[in-house]
Amino acid sequence: MAGHWQPELLDCEQPGGLVLAHHRQHFLGDANGLLFPREWLKQQALPVIAEHGLGHFRGEPLYLLELQRKAELPGCQWQSLRQVMLEGDAELFQVLGFAAQVGTWASDNRFCGSCAAAMLQVPGERAMQCPVCNLRHYPRLSPSMIVLVTRGDEVLLARSPRFVTGVYSTLAGFVEAGESVEQCVAREVGEEVGVEVCNIRYQGSQNWPFPHSLMLGFHADYAGGEIVLQEEEIEDARWFSIHALPPLPASRSIARYLIDSYVASRLGGTEPVLPD
Repeated sequence: MAGHWQPELLDCEQPGGLVLAHHRQHFLGDANGLLFPREWLKQQALPVIAEHGLGHFRGEPLYLLELQRKAELPGCQWQSLRQVMLEGDAELFQVLGFAAQVGTWASDNRFCGSCAAAMLQVPGERAMQCPVCNLRHYPRLSPSMIVLVTRGDEVLLARSPRFVTGVYSTLAGFVEAGESVEQCVAREVGEEVGVEVCNIRYQGSQNWPFPHSLMLGFHADYAGGEIVLQEEEIEDARWFSIHALPPLPASRSIARYLIDSYVASRLGGTEPVLPD
């Protein structure tokens, strides 16, 4: 995959290449897909906020047009980033995830948060800088923990009101200032479902561009307590036998990897591969 997608800074003054059009986790597409000839798309009457060079994809320079709204073009439609993930094109999802994070950052940082001046791209660096007070912003990453809590052949799974009907998943939450990720695991589990955990161990990480999380995956053992729901966050939580699991998250998610990995270890199955 590394040979097909290489993120890098590109000079937007250079002509040619391919381009993506993005607005709030959605990409413009037509019958040929989501990549357009760059010069053609730039000639259309699109509400462009910013243009950024992303890198090289399958040998072609790739750029991004960040739009102020979902503009309509004849023969085109908008597709969500989640749709791409569910369709299973791992390479394209990796590219679009990067593009969506750059686009969201470009949209959210058009003006300085300190003095309100228009921000400018920093040449040779993925950064925006205020020309008045020199405040500088880089693409945002929000570190988050995600954890599978287990008790023998049982796993603790929960569902949020935002989930697809019937789907249960692992617990997750954002790391707060001043705490380690392991401290975050214990705090979030306690807050969301009221139980205590021990033997917290790191399993792997995954970029999660919804909109800019870095998911740090853990496995933890149950240490005590009864399930008490944090009702504003959790709709239901319960212990499930690994022999009778509910509908689970998408196979490309680190949540699914944590579950599948534990089930494989208990049943002697094949260890799954953590998606990029």
